[in-house]
Amino acid sequence: MSNPTQQPSLDEGASPAFVKQNLRVWLKMLKATKHIEATIREKLRMEFDTTLPRFDVMAALYRFEEGLKMSELSSALRVSNGNVTGIIERLVSDGAVLRVPVVGDKRAMLVRLTHKGRDEFSRMAAAHELWINDIFSTLPPDTTARLSSILDTIEHSRGLITGGDHA
Repeated sequence: MSNPTQQPSLDEGASPAFVKQNLRVWLKMLKATKHIEATIREKLRMEFDTTLPRFDVMAALYRFEEGLKMSELSSALRVSNGNVTGIIERLVSDGAVLRVPVVGDKRAMLVRLTHKGRDEFSRMAAAHELWINDIFSTLPPDTTARLSSILDTIEHSRGLITGGDHA
């Protein structure tokens, strides 16, 4: 963009109406996402007396039965180590997570779910799946499949997917 007064555009040929439509779509996606997230946060709080960040940490650890280093966990969740440390401390004190020394690296520790933590997460994950299904139940299966395909296209076209992101 050589002219500082020129408006940025990914597609210089896009009409103003198309640009506005894209903005409206983004705002609707954001509103829907925030609504779903708020619903899930409330259900986790009410039914399991837990938080979405705790659920997310446990979900990441559940996928890696052998455990993760704190830096790997932070990277998997795309948050800072500091954001994860407090959650891990509480999970350890609740008996849901254990710290295991890394062989050959005296400074590093792996964190992994205990049997209690795996059982706790399994119950939450089963409920979570039902909640999400309930939220999307008003959409016919072909619509959710199309929506998923559209979101995949956005992710792939803009390089938003890295390594093991796509589940």
